[in-house]
Amino acid sequence: MPEIRPFRGLRYDPETVPDLRPVIAPPYDVIGQELHTRLLARDPRNVVRLDLPEAEPREEPDVRYRRAARTLAAWRSDGTLHKDPRPAIYVYEQTYRVPGTEVERTQRGFFARLRLEAFGPDSGVLPHERTLAGAREDRYRLLRATGVNTSPVVGLFEDRSREATAILARLGERPPGVDVSDDDGVEHRLWVAPAEGEFGADVARLVAIASRDPITIADGHHRYETALRYRDERRMTRSCEEDPAFDYLLMLFLDASAQPLTVLPTHRLVRSIGDDGMSALRAGLDRFFDVRPAERQELESAFGDGLAAGGRGRFGLWTRTGGSLLAARRPAFRALTGSIGGVAASLDVSLLGEALERLCSIDAAAVAGGEKIRYTKSVADAIDQVERSADGVDAAFLLEPTPVSSVIAVARAGEVMPQKSTYFYPKALTGLVINPHEW
Repeated sequence: MPEIRPFRGLRYDPETVPDLRPVIAPPYDVIGQELHTRLLARDPRNVVRLDLPEAEPREEPDVRYRRAARTLAAWRSDGTLHKDPRPAIYVYEQTYRVPGTEVERTQRGFFARLRLEAFGPDSGVLPHERTLAGAREDRYRLLRATGVNTSPVVGLFEDRSREATAILARLGERPPGVDVSDDDGVEHRLWVAPAEGEFGADVARLVAIASRDPITIADGHHRYETALRYRDERRMTRSCEEDPAFDYLLMLFLDASAQPLTVLPTHRLVRSIGDDGMSALRAGLDRFFDVRPAERQELESAFGDGLAAGGRGRFGLWTRTGGSLLAARRPAFRALTGSIGGVAASLDVSLLGEALERLCSIDAAAVAGGEKIRYTKSVADAIDQVERSADGVDAAFLLEPTPVSSVIAVARAGEVMPQKSTYFYPKALTGLVINPHEW
């Protein structure tokens, strides 16, 4: 079973940095160049300098990671960051509007440390997606240089008794220590709950509930695998140390059974298949799908928000000749050989992947290479890119979100999903609490 621990978090000192909004940031993997530039300009103490250090022209690759380490040391020295005096968990609440809708949701969880475990059938930590070597190497170099977890991994547990929900609500009855809105209008609140004293019993019980069953990684697979590599490296040089802090990483724990979590779809843009490829695509669609024409407005309505019930085998398609609604013919997919198999085979993203391989010769290797497939969260953007032939885009396949229950089922079956199967929203802010690999 997973081992969860309170810890002494490293946080911005409210006396030195009274307003957190200029110094927080989204996690590194959703920051594009334009946003990165804005964050750097927003405040010299923005956490992006630690989590996504900027590379200077013509400098050696590791220099930027060492610069992040020097920045971290300076901020700890000058009082920008301070370490909390007692081990605690950090209750975290996000209130947000589901993209494309007027629906408002609030989700609560808590930050704590999770003991690292290698993945396997008996592990207390379960993945659901494959990782990419380049992203793992970047996170490894940063972790090796700084010795801290700046962005959390997000993990899911299930508590159908709702006891965890009641505890989180009770711990959040006080005024929050942090109350800040991000650029997307998401409201973030944080409460420190020390593991001893007034909140000790609630903290211990909450940790026990979340530790009853394996944790499913929802977001942050690259960070988790990087932490495993770093742990193994440190063990080689400090093998005599008992219960070292580098055996743990920062995780945000969310109860997937007690609150509606939002997963957004990631639409597929098919590139550079040419006239012959488009002809083959159109000719073969009815082998795998029931097809009917659809106007742009209908597709935007059907696939343009995060509330659609995914897992139904329903897709949208837009080409320069117009749009279609597609309904998967599941017997046709079951008849295919060489499919993913098991629980993951029934996912919408898996069905579409099989169809793209058969109809467009876009196999898993081509997807991983990034030349034939691009991705977008926006239906309007997907359609517009087809209309403009932007970057060689010939067709857009629109998807519904992968259900959270499917994510957990795939992980528990020991399987993995195709790339870009899930996008949990909203993202946990970077800069609220940092996990230093020290006690």
